[in-house]
Amino acid sequence: MRSFLLKSLTKNPVSPSSPALESLLLSSHRSYAKASPKEKVIVSEPEPERLEDDVPTSGISRPLSEILKELSKRVPDSLVKVRMEDGFSIKYIPWHIVNRIMNLHAPEWSGDVRSITYSADGKSVSVVYRVTLYGTDAEMYRESTGTASVEDTGFGDPVQKAEAMAFRRACARFGLGLHLYHEDLL
Repeated sequence: MRSFLLKSLTKNPVSPSSPALESLLLSSHRSYAKASPKEKVIVSEPEPERLEDDVPTSGISRPLSEILKELSKRVPDSLVKVRMEDGFSIKYIPWHIVNRIMNLHAPEWSGDVRSITYSADGKSVSVVYRVTLYGTDAEMYRESTGTASVEDTGFGDPVQKAEAMAFRRACARFGLGLHLYHEDLL
């Protein structure tokens, strides 16, 4: 099973296998021996041989500065999409890719919708979204808004669109995909 998990993770370009993940997979190695139907015998397999460069970890948490450094790296162009809006082309990272990047670099993050507000005329909806990062040394949150037209149902529900926009923007406040907002200045 370990090799299957590692192969599937290495095929995924967004979440390559890491030594920490491999050590977690190695530490959960158990098998069940044959026993009578009334009893189960758990037989631990021998501990795999450790390499010299294996570093024992206390889990997947890291200091906040390391998480922020990883999130601030440029997102590969193959993950960036382009859409046309009001005659302008806009580059963005789909919310599900942002979610996978967050899971990879900040696996103990959390996010929640803080508010959903419809405009007075009922033509648009705004969502406030909060993303919280948890490091070994601190926790930090960022909030942002997203707004969508109620009449524009071309790509799904307006509340979902506003939430996805707010989520991406909150993650950008941690540096994720921030280069897309400033490409014309670089």
